[in-house]
Amino acid sequence: MATLRLGDTAPDFTAVTSEGTLNFYDYLGDGWGILFSHPADFTPVCTTELGTAAKFKDEFDKRNVKMMALSVDGAESHKEWIKDINETQQTVVNFPIIADEDRKVSDLYDMIHPNANDTLTVRSVFIIGSDKKVKLILTYPASTGRNFYELLRVVDSLQLTANHKVATPANWKNGEKVVVSPAIPTEEAKQIFSRGVEEVKPYLRLTPDPTA
Repeated sequence: MATLRLGDTAPDFTAVTSEGTLNFYDYLGDGWGILFSHPADFTPVCTTELGTAAKFKDEFDKRNVKMMALSVDGAESHKEWIKDINETQQTVVNFPIIADEDRKVSDLYDMIHPNANDTLTVRSVFIIGSDKKVKLILTYPASTGRNFYELLRVVDSLQLTANHKVATPANWKNGEKVVVSPAIPTEEAKQIFSRGVEEVKPYLRLTPDPTA
């Protein structure tokens, strides 16, 4: 299996999960998705991450994004782990966790990095668009927990730039000024973006967030 790259079609699969057997594409429907892997059940950092993901579900729902987690342990193990997550993180896990005991999905998404660990998945994150294309790939080492505020920020940027001829600058947050696409001449940009175009440099033009 070749390494997945941005713009590739996200591989479809059917897998046993903590919520029964699910097909990935059917689960996502016409929405967006976040698939994120965990080294193993009953690991401390992952416990905090899954609890945090559950607390963020409403925000992802607003953006039409469904989450699906993965661990190489079995479904029964997942069920016991979910009890711990709910207890320690004061939440209720509200998305499926894949039981990837045969490493099928891990291999499809290149989640096992032998130089880090031969058998355990690294912390991978894939954001998948409604067109089933891979929009973002992040890989964290086992020692570093993920930032779900950043995942929300990235989704906001991806969804905005998919529908408007703009890009988002460093540290951008929803509602802040955006960058006009370099492919658009300034005069044309002024017609497209009626709220104004600020030309910092000929190649760096800013305009208010068109959705704000």
